[in-house]
Amino acid sequence: MAAAYPATRARVSRIAALALVLLSGIAPSVAFAGGGLYRYVDERGVVHFTNVQWDKRYSRVKPAALVLGSDAFTFRPPHRRARAYDPLVTRVGLEVGVPPALVKAVIHAESAFNPRAVSHKGAMGLMQLMPATARSLGVSQPFAAEQNVAGGTRYLRSLRERFGSWTIALAAYNAGPDAVTKFGGIPPYRETQKYVRRVLTYYRQYHPQFAAR
Repeated sequence: MAAAYPATRARVSRIAALALVLLSGIAPSVAFAGGGLYRYVDERGVVHFTNVQWDKRYSRVKPAALVLGSDAFTFRPPHRRARAYDPLVTRVGLEVGVPPALVKAVIHAESAFNPRAVSHKGAMGLMQLMPATARSLGVSQPFAAEQNVAGGTRYLRSLRERFGSWTIALAAYNAGPDAVTKFGGIPPYRETQKYVRRVLTYYRQYHPQFAAR
């Protein structure tokens, strides 16, 4: 895990605002349409957003700046095998109640669609399930795509139910639910905060593929 650094309210608020735009079920291009997006930072360091400039403290921001944040992630098209998992991702996502585009984004961030991937910590398969997590989910063959995706998606859904937010669920998926509980939200870990932004960036790219389904 990368070294931790003090989290700021502004950074966490920015991630939360990004999640609101991307995971609200509204295509990003629609969310940014019309009068644009404005923000201001209050005396506590909290970033506030609005689509109507009703207060002179708000200044206009570019959509790209919000989407990518200070650590930009260049979206590179994944290996062609990524499309092969779309039927599985769609079916499991709809059955479990997780947006298919989000499931695909997690797979992209975790394993780059390599079903045989193993991390240095021992996480396995497409959604990089740790051995103990896989056992708790009843996943007996973590390198089998269907079992791995079904188990990882159920786990992501359980984190959403526990913490009440897809953004926090992503943080817990990366850092563990105990870390999220300890810090009362996204942990102040550089790795985790970059992970959340990366997955949300991928989600934005994949959303149109599943929006009509």
